Amino acid sequence: MQVEVLLFDLGGVLVEWDGTSPLVEHSGGRIDRETARRFWLTSPWVGKQDLGLCTVEEFADGAIAELDLDFTREAFIAAYLSWVKGVFPGTHALLDRLKGRYRLATLTNNNAAHFERIARDLDLGQYFDPVFASHEIHLKKPDPEIYRHVTDALGVPPERIAFFDDNIECVLPARAIGWRAFHTVGLAQVEQALHSLGAL
Repeated sequence: MQVEVLLFDLGGVLVEWDGTSPLVEHSGGRIDRETARRFWLTSPWVGKQDLGLCTVEEFADGAIAELDLDFTREAFIAAYLSWVKGVFPGTHALLDRLKGRYRLATLTNNNAAHFERIARDLDLGQYFDPVFASHEIHLKKPDPEIYRHVTDALGVPPERIAFFDDNIECVLPARAIGWRAFHTVGLAQVEQALHSLGAL
């Protein structure tokens, strides 16, 4: 069945974001890369931040305490906001090729501070309609409920949705509901997946 909707995660897929290396560095070696990666999926404080249930100051205090990091609140917030580096080279050109041929949407675990920069400063907001951002819809990946919510909101059969995410934990529930879901890290892997779909 032909894909109608291309649904993109942002960080790690279209947007260069690294919240893993700084956690390893500032833990004094107590945290390895896999533990740092999973922090962003499983931490109660990340959950609150992604669901829009705490301020960035509360999140900073909680994350510093949870991980016992060598950060002041102010330094953590400054670093946290800087971890969004920019779009991967070629992202805008790729989306320009796809726009008009497919419905482009985004499903992202995000927060108000990062998402505003991504949508405005990185000029990605023009491409996606609708936007499913965790802090706005108060659901987050990989909760199965978010995939049901998005499917219903898009109003198309699950097999007509292609989804691209850099965390396998977020890809597996999408496959379970019937989406054509791809584990992609960086733009080159997104392009490979799009070629396999015949979208490029």
